[in-house]
Formats: sequence, C-alpha cells, structure tokens
Amino acid sequence: MPEQQTASPKIVLVGNPNVGKSVLFNVLTGAYTTVSNYPGTSVEVSRGHCVIKDQRYEILDTPGMYSMMPITDDERVARQILLKEDPHAVIHVIDARNIERMLPMTLQLIEAGLPVILVVNILDEAKRLGMQLDLQLLQDNLGIPVIGAVMKRKVGLYELRQAISSYAVVPLKPFSYVADLEDDINRLIRLIQGEYRLSRRATSILLMQKDEDIEQLVAEKEAEEDYGQLTETIREITFKRRADLHLQISLERRKVCKKMLDGVVTQTIKEGEPLGEKLSKLMMNPLTGTPILLLVVYFGLFKFVGGFGAGTLVDFFEGNLFDNYVNPPVISFAEKYLTADWLFELAVGEYGLWTLGIRYAVALILPIVGSFFLIFSILEDTGYFPRLALLVDRLFKRIGLSGRAVIPIVLGFGCDTMATLVTRTLETKRERVIATMLLALAIPCSAQLGVILGLLSVFPNALAVWTIFLLLIFLLIGFLAGRLLPGESPVFYMEIPPLRLPQLRNVIVKTMSRMQSYFVEILPLFLFASVVLWAGKMTGTLDSVVNSLSPVVKALGLPVEVTTAFVFGFFRRDFGAAGLYDLQTSGLLNAAQLTVAAVTLTLFVPCVAQFLVMLKERGVKTALAIFVFVTLMAFSSGWFLNKILLTTGLLA
Repeated sequence: MPEQQTASPKIVLVGNPNVGKSVLFNVLTGAYTTVSNYPGTSVEVSRGHCVIKDQRYEILDTPGMYSMMPITDDERVARQILLKEDPHAVIHVIDARNIERMLPMTLQLIEAGLPVILVVNILDEAKRLGMQLDLQLLQDNLGIPVIGAVMKRKVGLYELRQAISSYAVVPLKPFSYVADLEDDINRLIRLIQGEYRLSRRATSILLMQKDEDIEQLVAEKEAEEDYGQLTETIREITFKRRADLHLQISLERRKVCKKMLDGVVTQTIKEGEPLGEKLSKLMMNPLTGTPILLLVVYFGLFKFVGGFGAGTLVDFFEGNLFDNYVNPPVISFAEKYLTADWLFELAVGEYGLWTLGIRYAVALILPIVGSFFLIFSILEDTGYFPRLALLVDRLFKRIGLSGRAVIPIVLGFGCDTMATLVTRTLETKRERVIATMLLALAIPCSAQLGVILGLLSVFPNALAVWTIFLLLIFLLIGFLAGRLLPGESPVFYMEIPPLRLPQLRNVIVKTMSRMQSYFVEILPLFLFASVVLWAGKMTGTLDSVVNSLSPVVKALGLPVEVTTAFVFGFFRRDFGAAGLYDLQTSGLLNAAQLTVAAVTLTLFVPCVAQFLVMLKERGVKTALAIFVFVTLMAFSSGWFLNKILLTTGLLA
C-alpha cells in the first residue's frame, strides 16, 4: 500500500499589489481570506486549499512585492516565503496593461530556478485599451506556462488549474545580459559552494546588489574562506564598475524583457476613451477628485453609516428589538434568580455583562460596523482606494507620508487596531511612526465614527465644527511630525487596478468576513471591560478614577458624567462613544458640549487593543511617547475648542 502523503504541495501566489492575486486566491480556494502570521514574523499571509484532479494543494497568497529585492516588511516576508518554502508552483500574477513593467520580476523568478507560471490578468481591460497580446509567443520566449486571464470572471481558471496539475519539471530557458556583466556574475557563481533555495545565479546577482538578507544567508552557509573570497570579489566588481550595480542589472533586465515582448504586444488605436478610464482620471485629478471624495464621504459615511447604520439600524436593534423583546425577559430572569446584589450588578447592572457588554456590542456597535464594512467593501471592490491614494499623495507628502499611507488611514476608519498593523507595509520607519501617531490621535474607528455621526447629525453645525477641527488637527500634527521627525522621505508607487462595478458576491463575502472577525475580537473585550468596570464600581476604584479626572473634564466645560465616557474610551473607542450616546439621550449635553466631548473623545488615548499593537509594532518607548502626546493633545484641544465656542457663541 503506498505511503500516505502528509503535506499538500504548495502553490505560492506572488506579484505586485492590485493585480488580482487576492481574487485568484478567492477563486482557487473558494474562500475570500484565511489569514495567519507567517512563522517568525508579524506579517499576515493568506492560506487556503484547493483540489485539482484529486490532488489537494495548499495555496499561499503572499504580500505584494515588486521585485526579488525587498524594501518593506511585506516584501521581505514574500521573498522569505520563496526562500523557505518548497513550492510545487509559483504563480506570478501581472496586469496585462503593464506587462512591460512587471515582466522583469518574472525574469527574476525564472532566474531563481523557481517553478513559475505566469498569469497575465486583467486582459479585458487591456483589450479595451487596444492592446493585443500573443501569449503563445510569450510562452515560447520565456519557456514557462503563460495563462491569459480575467480572474474576476474566472476566465483562464480552467487553463491555470491544468497548468498547475501538469507542472512537473522546472523549465530552464537561459537568457543573458551584456558580456561584462555576465562575466562578473559567473565569477561569483563559481565561488558559491552552498546549496540554496534560489539558484546560484540569482544568489550571485542579489549579492552584487547588496541584499543584506542574502548576504547574511550566504555568510551562514559558506565556509569562512569561501565567504571571504566572495566578499572580496564583490568589492573588486563594485570598484571596477564604480556605478550603481542595482541600476545596471535593472536596465539589463528591461532590455531582455523588451526582446521577450518583441511581437507579443501590438497596440491598435482606439477611437474615444472608455468611460471607466475617464472616470478613473476624474477621481485622481485634484480638481475633480476632491468633490468626488466629498460625495463618497457624505453619502457613504455621513448618510449611510451615520444615518442608516447609527440611526435606523441602531434604533431597530437597540430601541425596538432589545428594549421591547430581549431585555425584559433577561432582566426578569436576573431579578428572580440572581438575588445576590453583586451577582445582579455583574449580570444586568449599570456595567453588567448583559447591559454594557452584550447590548453595546450587538445592539449599538455591530450595526454601525456592519454598515461601514459594507461601504468599505463596495469601494474596495470598485478599485477606488488606489485612486484615492494617488489623489492624496501630494498632500500626504507634506505630512511625511505618501499616498500608500491612505490604505492604513482609511482602514483606521474601520478599526484603528487593524490599521496600525497595516502600517508595516509603509516603506520607512519614519512614515510608520507618523501614520501610527495619526491613527492614534485623529482617526475614529467605524463604531466610534458611526455613533458620533449619529449624535452630531442632529446638529449639522456641530458636525461641521467636529469635522473641520479634526481635519486641522490631523494636518497640523502631521505637518509638524513630517518636519521634526528624522528619517528619509517616502517614495510612492502604486498599481492602479481597473475601475469596475462591484460584484455582489465579493462585497457580501468581504463584509460578512470582516464583521465576523470584528465581532469575535470585540465581544470578549467588551465583556472584559464590563467586568473591570463592575469591579471598579463595587470596590469604589471607578469612582476614584472618575473623581481624579473630573477637574479636567470640568475645565472642558463638560458635566462630570462625561468622565465615565472617557474611562470607557480607554477600553474601546466605540465603548466611549456609546457612553456619549447614553448621555445625549438623557439630555445632559447641549450642542456645544456634545461637540467638545466628541472632539476630545476622538482625539483621546487609543483603546487597549490599539495600544498593545502599538507596543508590538513600534516598541515600548515610541508607543508610550505617542500615548502621552495623544492624551495631552486631546484635552488641550478640547479646552481650546470650548473657549472658541464660548467666545463666538457658534453653537449656542
């Protein structure tokens, strides 16, 4: 009887961001995302499985990478996967519209001796632009399987599955660079004695390009004498050329790619510009893109999340379903069976597990988060976010960021904790610190944002003051941080996927997946916060904390009851916002006070989960510095705004 196979062959998906890797992962595995940290790192990698001709394969969707020379942490992890895993096939996904620019990475993968399958995706958009591609000729030139695809519609999926199933031998069709460069590469190849996952040719080229990770790997594997010869030879080559080897090698690859594409791509003249291209350009042009962004914010966040989510849905769940049908039997049960005062308080008291934990999480927060994730998924599926990144790039550069930072900043409107994790994709340490600080200070998460929008929508002037004040704080602190923090300025580059109508299935799957992940995360935290607040109330600790903060809250012109909302906010920002919701419905806050409280709470310290991620991502010293700065900034801004409103009588 044959031995049972214990591990499934691996299929590794690689390629630039926004070329359809995640879509391919989805159609191969049947699941939108299954993520976990790659061993030894904090970077998440999507994993799934598919069955082709009775063979089960494990699929890995790596973070986006532009070349085999990593710059960001995400690129480093993607390359690390190629170095450590033993893939049955490496599927390189590229955008057909940018085939000349993306093909150099294909050459690098082939050069590395990896089992490459090239998927030329987004063919439909390329054809709309008048591009005709002879993919059979490209396959002959490269010596690897080449599949034309439109993965959003599963075009090319059958051919790809066939290529995966039949992939047995890694083809090696050599291509060469200019003679003197080839001589230098071959000198290093002859000196390498160890065995590596990448070919000796690829290893030699990366050594010539001063790849630190490869240098360390070679230093560990080679004998001391052999490594010494390698480093000495590289010094000789560098001195002899007295030029940027990385640039020279890149230019040579482009020459090879141009030769490979000779006769592959033909361009016909198309009369008129497609509607999608016209709309895409309008979204990226500051004169037209800014009004479009304002419309997206108004209808997407204000009207849908703030009006429908925080209004209609919350009224239904909290005001109707819970108040009329769910709470009465729960409270009746507690009154009958939980006779001990401490136990009754723990269950359904002011800070009880049911009253505060489950009610807030299910009736207040989940409807708001769900409506935000729905809008976010629709915008994501259309391809709007990369265009937004280009739109804000010039502004973001003034605050020490690049357009790429728009992704974690926008994600922060969903969950600041998740967005803080995503800052690791930014290129420089300086950019990651600035983005983390701005997320902790001026970006409200979806639940907090939804509740605040719902509260302030009753007072349009208050909403305008809150929006403008936060925007000014965001820009001011970002501008100062960009000037004061040392480090390199970021370089921005991003692929622009085609602008498409959102697909219903994608939107639903993404929304439900995010809601599920969010709820699984927040419910234990809400219950934990309820227990802590209950314990604080029963022991008097909570009163002590509230009393210590009361003078600060009074200095902001707010009633002392608001102090509790700030205490809530440390456990979760949305917890604090929900506390304001209760105070507002009780009639304790006028328009000016509500605005000051909303601004201060939005700028207030990051929640526990976000703070823990800050510690993990930025280190103790940086995280504590951000924590102290944000706290001081929040209360000083609230005090300043209160003085402005009292002086001007703007919201009287």
